[in-house]
Amino acid sequence: MEKTQESMSQNIALSYLRKYVNISMSKIPRITPESIGLGILLALVGGFLDAYTYVSRDGVFATSQTGNIVLLGVEIAQGHWKQGLKHLPPIVAFVIGVIVAEGLKHPQITRIFPYPARSVLFLEGLVLVIVGTWPPQFPDMIVTVTIAFVSSVQISSFRTLVKWQFNSAMVTGNLRTAAEAAYTALVLQDRQNVIQFIDFTIIIISFLGGAFIGAISTLLFGIKAIWIVSAILICAMLILNANPKTLLNKG
Repeated sequence: MEKTQESMSQNIALSYLRKYVNISMSKIPRITPESIGLGILLALVGGFLDAYTYVSRDGVFATSQTGNIVLLGVEIAQGHWKQGLKHLPPIVAFVIGVIVAEGLKHPQITRIFPYPARSVLFLEGLVLVIVGTWPPQFPDMIVTVTIAFVSSVQISSFRTLVKWQFNSAMVTGNLRTAAEAAYTALVLQDRQNVIQFIDFTIIIISFLGGAFIGAISTLLFGIKAIWIVSAILICAMLILNANPKTLLNKG
């Protein structure tokens, strides 16, 4: 009899515990392809990858193609053709990544990958795990091109922050949006613009934080530092609450 009562008490306690956990979980903001939470994680990844390739792979940016185009022009203007042309392959890889991201929205592809947003994060994380296994002697160009490609797919796949267009791996457009929102918020006293300014400021700071962490960890751990990014992407994939019936958002 005592064992039966004890068992019933344990079941009741477990029931209340499950109810408490479910209520607590329901209060946690959902991580969706458009949420600020995912935007922060992707901005961290963008800043980290640019710092990683710049520090460890001969001063070439993986995600910032503006930087690569500028450096390409500067090097060619100085007559350093060989040095300049090393910035061209990442640009080409970036373009190919955009094409692939658009292809993922095709109905025939979504039948194979019903969770496209999660698929992008998983494949990017997996590729970066493999990149981390390549020795320092591995050609810098192949590493940079590979990272530029997967970064491009990420950038092209996640282009909406809450309800505004943003870029998860470049700062210029986000900085302009934040400045515009700040001006409108001050002049028109618009609450929505205040929220937009705060959200984009958080994204910009996250990118800066990613670049800082990327530089420090690359100096400390070398090429294997990129596994930190892989862990972030896999975690983002696991907590992402994406609707399987929708395509990657189109911005």
